[in-house]
Amino acid sequence: MIAMSIELDHIVLWVADPLRSAEFYGTVLGLAPLRLAEFREGTAPFPSVRVSAGTIIDLMPLSLAPGMDAAAQGSAGHPVNHLCLSLDRDGYLALKERLAALGIPTPLTMKDSFGARGLAPETVYFTDPDRNVIEARHYA
Repeated sequence: MIAMSIELDHIVLWVADPLRSAEFYGTVLGLAPLRLAEFREGTAPFPSVRVSAGTIIDLMPLSLAPGMDAAAQGSAGHPVNHLCLSLDRDGYLALKERLAALGIPTPLTMKDSFGARGLAPETVYFTDPDRNVIEARHYA
């Protein structure tokens, strides 16, 4: 195995309304929006939200999908199965409270789910306004 440092830089989600999605990710998950003003002005093709110092989620307008097949023909516009965000325990419990308060359904909760840092005591699944599935978890 080659020794190297790899970190997740960004994930691209296809969304119908990037501003609505930025508001959702800000309100529900507390993720800071990036390039909203530039997107509104038409100088940025999409806004993003910051997950951590080195990771963002790009909120790509679905209207751009037809021109984005360069990497793999027919791939643009297809959603990912889900993305998973790891929070500390208090943040996880607060998120569950926000989801309930906002009336956002959480149809699946799992115990001892495997992830990047081993088994998570609990995970919860919900969807954003574009039906992108989000898993949130905490580790012991």
